[in-house]
Amino acid sequence: MLLQLVFLLTGTALVRYLQRYLVERKANPRGLPRPPGPKGYPLIGALFEQPLQNSWLTYDNWFKRYGDMVYFEVLGQPFLVLGSLRRTGDLFDKRSSKYSDRPPTPMTVEHMKFDYALAALPYGYSWRRHRRAFRQHFNPGQVPKYDGTQIKEARMFLRRLLNAPDEFAHHIHHLIAAIIMKVSYGITVQETDDPYIFRAQEANKGFTDAGVTGRYLVNTFPAMKYIPSWFPGTGWKKTAKYYAGINQLVSVKPFEFVKQKIAEGTASPSVASALINGLPAKRNPNREDEENVARNVAAVSYLAGEDTLASTFLSFFLVMCLYPEAQKRAQAELDHVLNGRLPEFSDKSSLPYTNALLHELNRWHLVLPSGMGFLSYQMSVIDRRTAIPHYTSEDDEYDGYFIPKGTIVMGNSWSILRDPDVYSNPDSFMPERFLKDGQLDPNAQYPSVAAFGFGRRVCPGQYMSDSTIFIVIASVLSNFDIRPPLGDDGKPVQLQPRFGGDLSAHPLPFEARIQPRSSKVVEMIRNLDLSGL
Repeated sequence: MLLQLVFLLTGTALVRYLQRYLVERKANPRGLPRPPGPKGYPLIGALFEQPLQNSWLTYDNWFKRYGDMVYFEVLGQPFLVLGSLRRTGDLFDKRSSKYSDRPPTPMTVEHMKFDYALAALPYGYSWRRHRRAFRQHFNPGQVPKYDGTQIKEARMFLRRLLNAPDEFAHHIHHLIAAIIMKVSYGITVQETDDPYIFRAQEANKGFTDAGVTGRYLVNTFPAMKYIPSWFPGTGWKKTAKYYAGINQLVSVKPFEFVKQKIAEGTASPSVASALINGLPAKRNPNREDEENVARNVAAVSYLAGEDTLASTFLSFFLVMCLYPEAQKRAQAELDHVLNGRLPEFSDKSSLPYTNALLHELNRWHLVLPSGMGFLSYQMSVIDRRTAIPHYTSEDDEYDGYFIPKGTIVMGNSWSILRDPDVYSNPDSFMPERFLKDGQLDPNAQYPSVAAFGFGRRVCPGQYMSDSTIFIVIASVLSNFDIRPPLGDDGKPVQLQPRFGGDLSAHPLPFEARIQPRSSKVVEMIRNLDLSGL
């Protein structure tokens, strides 16, 4: 089997080189060089130099050696990694028509049926329709419509923390599911064993599974789909069939529920109900196509947020244990502004340090997907601190270099947001770096320049994400102290910032002491009246 794999990989590389040699004789008539980078060996390229772990650090070292644009090839697949805002701006923004595609991934899109995921769609008409529909409901002007839902669920989260503080990780996942299912479908999730949450989490597992380096060779050799299911080594087909069924339930089941409620006249306001009510008449020839777009947009709003928001909130609890001074300063500001009441969104402009803490959380710990699930070449060199990869749809000449069509292009967000010339002491958690004279510094370089992706592929859900993070962080800090656990000697344990995960960087399991700040807090949370929200 190993010899067969080596033969296939070498043959694939040889075919790629021959194809490119014949094509590029016309595409690159001036014979421009590729950008600098590790050359590797004939056919296999930089196979043995590619970083399989901590890739963002390897890329950062390569930038010091080769400059802020590094090119390399692995078995005929070209890669380009960008290490500065100058490069990401030049290519992803100014040349977005050439640099906005996604690498094809048969296992994820075709076989597991993640074809409803906005981030996975190839650049083109269908992607633009989906993104436009998504932005109609999650742009900055629309996000305030969901304030009531976010406030209610943030306060329910406080109650769960009070009753079972040790289960904060579980409460985080429930909080996110409750917000997004209510916003997307008007569905109130159950406190335990909710089927919608289970299906969506299963879908996320499948999405992550498909992105693990080298797991599914069908991404490298798409023709494997024609191999009969009874043939040895085709167990991936059974896995794909299972997740395709899960995705059918995730995208169809809640959407059909909303359609039924609309027919009965009992539907709650939601993204899905708005999309359904905006569909053309049933006799319209475009009805089925428009309904597919609506169903996809409603479904992806959950999958896009659950994993990354969960990682962000877990990181928040970890950071508060590691940096108690930042926690105390934020609490002092909240106490001064709130004077014993719970936070509202109207308080946001009066809480500059709390906002700076949110920005620093996005900078200090990136939760961007690694993009491995979007690669046609599963011998991936992408990891957690690089943004989801782009894919060149045309040959290009840039800064005296030739960049071939089919190049996987990544912005190394970690390098950009850890640039010591922009962020002093970049490894330290310092919210004050975004403040000037006690207010948010309008001239600061905020993490949004790299934390949500680049160009036309920038995450359209970032405004909803920031809104949710703000109200939850403000609610928790104004009512609870977050401290590291105590050891057997009664002294605080020194926690270490350790992260893991396949497509997004989650803090590895850790313990924390989450305690109400006063008896008044306990009484207020227990007596919360949420009926009006």
